[in-house]
Amino acid sequence: MAKLTTIKGPAIFVAQYVSDEGPFNSLDGIAGWAAGLGFKGIQIPIDDRLIDIERAASDQSYCDSLLGILRGHGIQLTDLSSHLQGQLIAVHPAYDVLFDSFAPLSLRGNVKARTEWARKMLLLAAKASKNLGLKTHATFSGAFAWPYMYPWPQRPEILVEKAFEELASRWKPILDAFDEVDVDVCYEIHPGEDLHDGVSFERFLDKLDGHRRACILYDPSHFVLQQLDYLAFIDIYHERIRIFHAKDAEFRPDGRQGVYGGYSSWADRAGRFRALGDGQVDFKGIFTKLAKYNYQGWAILESECAFKDKIVCAVEGAKFVKENIIKQFRAISSLVSLMQRLQAADESRRLQILEEHYKREAEKPRSAHKRRAECTNKHAPDASPLSDTPLDDDLNQLLKGTSIDENGRVCFYSSTSLYHIEAGGAKDRPDLTQG
Repeated sequence: MAKLTTIKGPAIFVAQYVSDEGPFNSLDGIAGWAAGLGFKGIQIPIDDRLIDIERAASDQSYCDSLLGILRGHGIQLTDLSSHLQGQLIAVHPAYDVLFDSFAPLSLRGNVKARTEWARKMLLLAAKASKNLGLKTHATFSGAFAWPYMYPWPQRPEILVEKAFEELASRWKPILDAFDEVDVDVCYEIHPGEDLHDGVSFERFLDKLDGHRRACILYDPSHFVLQQLDYLAFIDIYHERIRIFHAKDAEFRPDGRQGVYGGYSSWADRAGRFRALGDGQVDFKGIFTKLAKYNYQGWAILESECAFKDKIVCAVEGAKFVKENIIKQFRAISSLVSLMQRLQAADESRRLQILEEHYKREAEKPRSAHKRRAECTNKHAPDASPLSDTPLDDDLNQLLKGTSIDENGRVCFYSSTSLYHIEAGGAKDRPDLTQG
């Protein structure tokens, strides 16, 4: 098995929060709000209130300033999202009027101009992603075949084939543009899109000859609503999953409705979105599967609960995601090494050891977070000068509350268990005794 990593997070997709009112009307405002709730990452839609996508595609200094704003709040940019623009790459005439509002006012009613605008936005997003140092991009596929999802009236087989051929032909040059800048395009597998389950994703991939940039944004809530095995989906498609939206849902059919919902409102449907922890999604199973397959990305909260206020969803969601992320031994191993050095050192030397460690962490090529080093007096009685030093967050979380007990053992908490590092343990992996 490959070396496991700790999933990054919690992060939040802010599309549902952007508005013309502060703090949700600017990148600085919404980043500060998210960071204040404990989020470490933020996924932003292509929206003029948050980012000038044309400028971001051509002006590196502008992108650096955006990243600087986020760093100032101790938060990272996870991805750009072009869900609305991606939707307009492919629109069946039955949905033309409903989706027209996704385009600028001047283009509405002009399908050709609207589609070209959407294509341009995706190409700009590729360049902007490169300038922002991103490796993934979130979007929708759009849909030509969705009105024919149910096979009645009987549809000719060629209809679906032609729909996916056209869909692939529109996306191929966009995927190539993202390939040139080393960024994966992650399609949210979502009802209403031609890519709404594994079979439809495979159809698309076949038409693209397995294009390496055609990847998946995994959101289990959409699978609950169509009764698809969302854990098995990870087993099958984990190599293509690059983005993960943590969103909950429930499916409660009765004698009057099931998957189709009878045209009911979201609150009255058998299948509906819920706040994290309020629905039926097995998140422990999901985080375990993603950890098993060494998922390298973020756990990103998306809130669309039919009942609970979205602000409450964000407050609760940050804690929920954080608690479900599975920590790997890498961080504990780093802590063990540091603690052994502190244990062996004289009292006067311990603060210097910590300062040296934090300096090395700050020099690592990563977006660091500002965290206070909450060390016990036995470790660093004058730890306050380190309060603005960027720390390895996994290590810092484990470092909190550590102490050297009366038997000379370094003690620390991991989740709800107390561990002791026995003196004289092996160098590479000291003895850990749970107590």
